[in-house]
Amino acid sequence: MERERKIYGVTIVGGVANAALLVFKFIAGIFGHSAAMIADAVHSLSDFVTDIIVIVFVRLSSKPADKDHDWGHGKYETLATTLIGIALLGVAAMIIYNGVGKLVLWLKGGDVEVPGMLAFWAAVISVVVKEAVFRYTAFQGRKLDSQAVVANAWHHRSDALSSVGTALGIGGAVLLGGRWTVLDPIAGVVVGFFIVKVGIDLLKGGVSELMEASLPEKTENEILEVIGGFGDVFDPHNLKTRKIGNKIAIEVHVRMDGDVTLRESHERATQIERALKQKFGSSTHVAVHMEPVK
Repeated sequence: MERERKIYGVTIVGGVANAALLVFKFIAGIFGHSAAMIADAVHSLSDFVTDIIVIVFVRLSSKPADKDHDWGHGKYETLATTLIGIALLGVAAMIIYNGVGKLVLWLKGGDVEVPGMLAFWAAVISVVVKEAVFRYTAFQGRKLDSQAVVANAWHHRSDALSSVGTALGIGGAVLLGGRWTVLDPIAGVVVGFFIVKVGIDLLKGGVSELMEASLPEKTENEILEVIGGFGDVFDPHNLKTRKIGNKIAIEVHVRMDGDVTLRESHERATQIERALKQKFGSSTHVAVHMEPVK
């Protein structure tokens, strides 16, 4: 419950910042006549929505195991990460579509309206605020070992970088004027493609975990090293690993002298389990199957 409460607190900080910024950006985009700023405002709106997703799904993932969920509810946190990735791709598609529309108009000889300084300063303020929120959220996410919070932090960072591009595009359009007003929609398109990259990375990680991908080879080698520290245990095999939210599960078969008693075999399996939990966290699921040496 303490972890859940801290995650709520971190997410609410980001949610308040997002709510304030999205209103400010929409106003600045409309009155500052900036397509890039309106696109940036839409991005902040997606940030606000993902804050809500994190709050809802972390609450679900913190529920203990029950008769219908023997492994607990940790996958809800993974699902939240996946949904954030999907949300980012949706936002990117809208931003790119709007920017390309403006570019087509410009190429046909149409005029792209010069954005106002209000939009420029809104972008600058957004960069400062969202970078601060990113650093705070990422630090707390790693500290709390929450994949969803870290993913949400990168959503904040993508918004900060989005605003950097927006500020450059708006600033260039304002200072250079004339046909250079096209820099405003160009900034929107560039930002959109950056967001696509972030969204795909989050989606790949979330889908991989939902599809029960094994832990990285480096982690599996560390598991085998822990088991290898017990001199009377041989040939660890059939190693199976996976993530369950912020926890991991380990299943492994090992061989032991067939002449030892069942009690001794059980005690050794328990010691291996304790050693793995000490290495990877007390909430790690460990199943050790003992086999006699042939």
